[in-house]
Amino acid sequence: MAVLEVVNLKKIYTTRLGGNHVQALSNVSFSVEQGEYVAIMGESGSGKTTLLNILAALDKPTSGEVFLNGRNIVSIKEREIAAFRREHLGFVFQDFNLLDTFSLQDNIFLPLVLSGKSYKEMNGRLQPIARKLEIEEILNKYPYEVSGGQKQRAAVARALITKPQLILADEPTGALDSRATDGLLRLFAQINRDGQTILMVTHSIKAASSAKRVLFIKDGEVFHQLYKGDDTDEQLYQKISDTLTMIATGGERGSGLPRDDA
Repeated sequence: MAVLEVVNLKKIYTTRLGGNHVQALSNVSFSVEQGEYVAIMGESGSGKTTLLNILAALDKPTSGEVFLNGRNIVSIKEREIAAFRREHLGFVFQDFNLLDTFSLQDNIFLPLVLSGKSYKEMNGRLQPIARKLEIEEILNKYPYEVSGGQKQRAAVARALITKPQLILADEPTGALDSRATDGLLRLFAQINRDGQTILMVTHSIKAASSAKRVLFIKDGEVFHQLYKGDDTDEQLYQKISDTLTMIATGGERGSGLPRDDA
């Protein structure tokens, strides 16, 4: 069953004076099944950030539809959109987006506080997540007192605590060193094995090679995709690298690209 279905998305930006039109997305269609772990890659300017913003209900497409568990998020009224994001989507950002004046625990609780949940329910949800993410000992610390990897684990906990239908991750390893990156990718793999659906936008081949499927965006369209299948992370890494090289050198669809093993 598709958790996310993207149908014929197009996004055209008009400059302030209305003289120029920039087409960020041309005709994007794909779906994400329940329990999938999908990475989206593409060169700067390919349209992947625009796509993520539309999937996060932060921007509206010029045309096309986005269905989350059958509901068209494009048609949700503006006054309802913040609550919809809070209740159905989890977010993990490159720069963590934690409030320095709140403890890690209070940062994690924030979406539930905004939803009017009781402390008992919030604490009940937090404890198993904190154990899984190994952050029980630092919940009372503030973001400036912990490492980048610990901040990102707290951000993942904040994303998970709402029991989202989909986690959207925007360059989640971008601000982490190699050790923290390895830890976060193992964590994402574990969360996904537990049934959480994840969609990650990344420039990192290493991060993308931990996913089960990789979509490549070029010139505002889905250009190619790779399924991990029985490949190791290292084998998928090489296929991703070869695909990005082909895209950068002007390759066409199906021309020398690594095989889609679906």
